Amino acid sequence: MKEQDIERHFYAIVVGSGPGGSTAVRELTEAGMDVLLLEAGPERSEAEFVRPEEEPGALGMDIIPRAKDMLIRGQVRQACRAFFDGGVSPFMVNDLEDPYTTPLGQSYLWIRSKMLGGRMQTYGRVLQRMGNLDFKAASLDGYGEDWPIEYADLEPYYDRVEELVGVYGDKDGLDQPADGKYIGPGFLSTIEKEFKAKVETRWPERKVISWRVQAPFEDRIPPGIAAARRTGRLVTRTNAVVSRITVNPRSGLASGAEFVDRVTKRRHRVFGDVVVLAASTIESIRLLLNSGTTAFPDGLANSSGLLGHYFMDQTTALCFADVPDRPGSWDEDTAQPADSFHGRAGGILIPRFQNLDGRRTERYLRGFDYQGIGGRSPVPPDVPAVFGGDAMGEMLPRYDNYVGVSRRVKDKWGIPAPRIDCTLSANERMMTEDMMKAIREMVEYAGYRINFIGSTVGLDSSKVWPDFNPLQRQIFKVGIRMSQSLGAAIHECGGARMGSDPKKSVVNNVNQTWDIPNLFVTDASSFVTNGTVGPTLTIMALTSRACKFIAEQHASGGLTRPTELAAVEQPRKSPSKA
Repeated sequence: MKEQDIERHFYAIVVGSGPGGSTAVRELTEAGMDVLLLEAGPERSEAEFVRPEEEPGALGMDIIPRAKDMLIRGQVRQACRAFFDGGVSPFMVNDLEDPYTTPLGQSYLWIRSKMLGGRMQTYGRVLQRMGNLDFKAASLDGYGEDWPIEYADLEPYYDRVEELVGVYGDKDGLDQPADGKYIGPGFLSTIEKEFKAKVETRWPERKVISWRVQAPFEDRIPPGIAAARRTGRLVTRTNAVVSRITVNPRSGLASGAEFVDRVTKRRHRVFGDVVVLAASTIESIRLLLNSGTTAFPDGLANSSGLLGHYFMDQTTALCFADVPDRPGSWDEDTAQPADSFHGRAGGILIPRFQNLDGRRTERYLRGFDYQGIGGRSPVPPDVPAVFGGDAMGEMLPRYDNYVGVSRRVKDKWGIPAPRIDCTLSANERMMTEDMMKAIREMVEYAGYRINFIGSTVGLDSSKVWPDFNPLQRQIFKVGIRMSQSLGAAIHECGGARMGSDPKKSVVNNVNQTWDIPNLFVTDASSFVTNGTVGPTLTIMALTSRACKFIAEQHASGGLTRPTELAAVEQPRKSPSKA
């Protein structure tokens, strides 16, 4: 971004360049709008995505590279991630510069990166659709609130964003996850096909399908941003650490944003008619809370008092096993091109099979799915093939799970840090125990030797890694507790929930904040439930839908200038603190 662009007035300002932000800039620029994209990190070149010479060791035993990241990169939390990969570490945040806090005695593992494209540069590329099992969960089991939308409302936007990024998958004919629009087929290895046959024969209700995965983008520019740049209407400002959303005190409408240059620490203001907040769940909540005004002393767009509440993640259960009768066996995926840095994404998915169609079949509400891989990693001829993966269980939305801001801790740029207060309920604990039980029974039925099964609530057995010595086992047990902490799923959502009642939600059914009609929140903070699938594709679909609404209002003159917006809806008074 050139210096003279700082004083320029844009139609829309988009905060965050990950799945939501990259979708937003594409939709808005293609609708004819001038857009400023603010990203807290740098833009990375293709040349920076290079594999290090050293390879990670056994899961939980790559102590030296993890220690280096903690000591040299300041990644005291990022280095705890379960699927550690030293090649990705340069793209993760420095936890000493970007801190967060938790209440005493609690732990939350917030894994993140700050760069153009955000998590689209580092995530597993799995893209699944949510369905009415998620959107209408309250109607099915009586707990919580329904989303104010249903699958049919998002279906055309799922189609649109899948066509944008390119997705590989199979037409499986399931209600959930529903089939998408694919550019090529999925792929199952020989071991995965054998596992599928055994599991579906023994448990017909457990369907084993291939992952739906995003095509690689070798230039490291997310497809949405690349499309927006081709219009000539996008200005990108990287290293822009947004500190607050600004509000016009006369109109009560969002007027733009303030940010700190990540490198120079110089402060800037930018102006726009519409602000789209897509900074990721915790960052967006933090930003709204830090943007309080006289009208909204408890956080911007927080007349309901619910901003930050009903925060969720998924509970996890991780398993690794050997396939004794398949030494040296592995298959290379030929269905999709390989990413030169990340390789190929793919594996098996067992969609949720508990408590379906409103029938309570378990001792807990909602359910979990399982994602795994088998025979995809090269191994020596005398070494058993590897089978592993993890289950993701739905966390119920609870008011007490909350993201706030710290009163004492600030980041390197002087912005109050997030405070994450999130715990498991009895429902999630029971579910996680059953997740481990289900994994064990399937893996053992398939004839594999289990090395360990660990979860958010602990190990299912103290007998781990039969080939390790006692010291290695003890080190692993310490490490697995850290890597499987709540947050390990990296699927955090909620906190600025969508709804049909302004008293019970922060945004409406097009992700427009009830209090400030030209402020939209389109990332996973708007989720009402978190389901069992990853949030990425739904974030993109919600953003595409919200931006279509913005474009329609723009075309009709409804969101052209803030003075016109003022007549739409005046800001509500925020309730005083209890």
